[in-house]
Amino acid sequence: MEPRESGGTVSAPGSLIPTRPVRDSDSPGPTSRLAGAVGATRGDGERDSPVLVAVAHGSRDPRSATTIAALVDLVRSRAPGLDVRPAFLDFDRPCLDDVLAGLDRPAIVVPLLLGAAFHARVDIPAVVAQARRPGREVRISDVLGPDPALLAVAAERLGELGVVPGEPGLGVVLAGTGSSHAAANATVASLAARWPSTAAAFATAEPDVGAAIAGLRRRGARRLAVASWFLAPGRLLDRVHGAAGGAPVGEALGAHPAVADVVLARYRAALGAGSTLRDARRAVPKAVAERP
Repeated sequence: MEPRESGGTVSAPGSLIPTRPVRDSDSPGPTSRLAGAVGATRGDGERDSPVLVAVAHGSRDPRSATTIAALVDLVRSRAPGLDVRPAFLDFDRPCLDDVLAGLDRPAIVVPLLLGAAFHARVDIPAVVAQARRPGREVRISDVLGPDPALLAVAAERLGELGVVPGEPGLGVVLAGTGSSHAAANATVASLAARWPSTAAAFATAEPDVGAAIAGLRRRGARRLAVASWFLAPGRLLDRVHGAAGGAPVGEALGAHPAVADVVLARYRAALGAGSTLRDARRAVPKAVAERP
């Protein structure tokens, strides 16, 4: 997906889409319209805040969209008056392009993603760059993960099955989607290292769940369980269930209050972020070139 060549720009997470072309000599200006909107919310609650666009990947599995809808409803309930709109990159509707095209005021796009892989680094910034219009500024927040609050939700999902990480003789697999972007996989591995006798595994990368289970058995695990590092159910989580060899598998993080709070935390962090501007004509092709 190529950005427009006529002065479009693309932001890194937390940066600003300006309303004019950016030159190499540019430096952040005094106060943007988005920053002005931030100030307006301080006295008026959330009513005049930029729109929160919660964008998920999308899935052929309808359970995924149902979960995202429930999460968006939960976010709305925890920030009354804030305009929260769902969007998707693929498979489901409304698509991110259409949601951004229908806006008439500033927005913050919050990626409902657990890792900063290709969708967060390239796809979302490219769509935002193409949606830029004079007078309408958009920021992209950081992705949801990694966050200790989300890891706690993964542990809670295991607890629902009567399993607690750290129990004697228990080996746990923290299973995520997986990516060709090694840094994204390393992030899941670093999260797994926070729990005793826990190994990371992936549905679409190595090590897979079966290999991780075998490794835990070699290390002396007598019982096994799989924690889900997935935001919503779908085909990939089903694949994890199939590879678990009968071990209990925790549900996806889903529409949990702690997940909703992380969404709002990312939104508010982006509200206060500085306006580091990037030229989409350079940044997007470079990011595409970095695709593993």
